[in-house]
Amino acid sequence: MTRRRRPARLAALTLTAAVALTLSACGGDGNSSDETDKIADASTAGSAPAASPTTSEPSTVDRPEIELPSDLSYKFDWPSTGDEDEDAVLADSEQSIKAVDLAIVNQDALDEAYLTYYEGEAAASTQEFIQAYVRENARVTGSYRYYDGAVNMRAKDTASLVYCEDQSRAYDMYLKPKKVNKTPVTRNSYVLYNTQLAKNHNGIWVVEKMRSQRGSDRCQP
Repeated sequence: MTRRRRPARLAALTLTAAVALTLSACGGDGNSSDETDKIADASTAGSAPAASPTTSEPSTVDRPEIELPSDLSYKFDWPSTGDEDEDAVLADSEQSIKAVDLAIVNQDALDEAYLTYYEGEAAASTQEFIQAYVRENARVTGSYRYYDGAVNMRAKDTASLVYCEDQSRAYDMYLKPKKVNKTPVTRNSYVLYNTQLAKNHNGIWVVEKMRSQRGSDRCQP
């Protein structure tokens, strides 16, 4: 969402020293079993129960409107848990993922929407990630799918969310001249994320820390 896409010249970019969110869908073979274990261990609550997929948007407080180009689409195949707090984490996480892509589309590393959903370490590293796209005069295009989401409520106002991202039908698009950089589908097209979130004073679940593993076994189709 995010974290987290493509151009080959940007493929070495990381959002933090601990977060390997590369921009290339095919990427290099940077899989680390130790790192994958760390992410998987963070999901101690286990997988959420199966239910109908939801793309709900949080409505308890004012949130920025996120309008993306028609060539970008998102499918969130994670369930409604039936728990108000857990569902709020999922709903705000959907918006946070889209907000990063909106900043990339807008070519604005200080875009208001993503700054609503990211704070602290995650905000700083995400700004660097977006700025890399701005420097390359590129943005994302295509379809993204998110699945196997599991929320762990650590306390009343803190939580973690572990989930997978399918980038197999998503690409980078250079803007001048306009060119889509289509890359082959490999195991590195599937990324495992662990986000640490907190509910802020506005009642929004914001991302404070993020860790990822490209090519994770857990996320392979």
